[in-house]
Amino acid sequence: MHRKEVEMNNLKVLASGIIKNNPTFVLVLGMCPTLGTTTSAENGFGMGVATMAVLILSNLVISLIKNLIPDKVRIPAFIVVIASFVTIISMLMQAYVPALYASLGVFIPLIVVNCIILGRAEAFASKNGPVASIFDGIGIGLGFTLSLTLVGAVREVLGSGAIFGYSFGITDYMPLVFVLAPGAFIVLGYLMALFNKFLKK
Repeated sequence: MHRKEVEMNNLKVLASGIIKNNPTFVLVLGMCPTLGTTTSAENGFGMGVATMAVLILSNLVISLIKNLIPDKVRIPAFIVVIASFVTIISMLMQAYVPALYASLGVFIPLIVVNCIILGRAEAFASKNGPVASIFDGIGIGLGFTLSLTLVGAVREVLGSGAIFGYSFGITDYMPLVFVLAPGAFIVLGYLMALFNKFLKK
């Protein structure tokens, strides 16, 4: 019974990160990469997956070493852990997906200062065990990935008549504004409103 309760709690933590505590549409966190990298569904997905990988790994490590870190250097220690994983993910992306890495540019190293990751380290990983922290990382990471991919997909379809690079042959008739900065704000605003409307039902 106790094991089932733990499993249910972990699943609730995971589901919460995707829906109830969605970092983009509900908590309104990580707006810099959300607005800056979602010119296409592929870019949004790539950024989301990279952030999710860092989030899961940093949550796990911080939950394991939380009792060893003196309170005075807690935040700097968390940043060192996060920066280490960002460096690893950055090097892996540069080696295996160079085109995506080049497309995302400076936003990959900026994962270090993403308030979602540091926020989950402080609010969850530093107070819970490794398994729950992994589930929290997966949930928040999936929520972030799905929201970035959705914003990117809508902008790509409306702005260039394509999705994941597949063109519908109507590029010349689509308003360019959706792949520019103003389009990011417009699409994000409408999707946020729709998400929260359905969440309240």
